[in-house]
Amino acid sequence: MAGARAAIRYAKALLSLSTELNTAEVVNKDMKLITDTLAESKDLRDALQSPVVLTSVKKAIVLEVFQNADNSTYKLLDTLVANNRINILGHVATNYSSLFDASKGVEIATVTTAIALTADLKDKVLAKVKTLTNKNVDVVNIIDANILGGFILRIGDVQYDASIANQLNKLKQEFTIN
Repeated sequence: MAGARAAIRYAKALLSLSTELNTAEVVNKDMKLITDTLAESKDLRDALQSPVVLTSVKKAIVLEVFQNADNSTYKLLDTLVANNRINILGHVATNYSSLFDASKGVEIATVTTAIALTADLKDKVLAKVKTLTNKNVDVVNIIDANILGGFILRIGDVQYDASIANQLNKLKQEFTIN
């Protein structure tokens, strides 16, 4: 992925700056807002990626969209625009959130289900994951109807697949091999 290393460097620098200024938590909220906004708005993503759109226009767009951001976030936006790297803003935001969580000792557990998790099920998953990792854990629910039922739990590099689609694939492989 183009710009991945640069995005990590910008994220590390922003985390260092915001930690010094005691604004890391506020900047993390800004980064999550940026990630969510870019995920929801194809027009914004296209404008930031387009080589046709002038840099001054890109700067005006991001400053308008994220006008309530922290001063450190504004400095990041200015730096990315000045270095002609505003196209990696989404990657910087994602990396910042990951680095921030890691610095706080928070592990992200993603649970993929066919339907949304209820609050009760989310609490049960959170309790179970905490016993497995001995870390503070945040549960993110991803909905994917293709798994049919069950769940896929991913914590860091470890994945547990208890989906019905996976079980059906295993049965299919057993019948085709024998």
